Amino acid sequence: MKTNAARLLDRLSIQYDTREYEVDADDLTATNVARKINMPADQVFKTLLCKLGDGEYVFAAVPGDSELDLKKLAVAADAKKAELASLKDVEPLTGYIRGGVTVMGAKKAYRAFVDEAVELFDTISVSAGMRGMQLLLSPADYIRAAEATVADLTKAATS
Repeated sequence: MKTNAARLLDRLSIQYDTREYEVDADDLTATNVARKINMPADQVFKTLLCKLGDGEYVFAAVPGDSELDLKKLAVAADAKKAELASLKDVEPLTGYIRGGVTVMGAKKAYRAFVDEAVELFDTISVSAGMRGMQLLLSPADYIRAAEATVADLTKAATS
């Protein structure tokens, strides 16, 4: 099955693979998805819709085992503040449901930011735009397709 995100990659002549997995509606975490597709959690990027202080919505993609630092996102986006978008707003604004959000092929082309850890890998995984399917592609191709700005977006790990 082709998703809007996969169709966008096809239009851009970007090579990718898909990985399907069984969805657990009780655990939509990126770490669970990583386990199911047999990839390290830090290579499976979760995409979050965020709202800046001026009301602009943006996407932030961070490694599945990391937490988005909203202050760092605000700095990267040149905004006073950033917060996670309300869950009830995600589908109407993006066309995607929780657990299936991706930058590519969204209802509207919001600015996108991706954590700098993306550059550490040969291959990353992002949602294909639906629960149960991931896209595997090179970080450079993801950045190009998502028109993403690379920035430090994660909180320091606390032990």
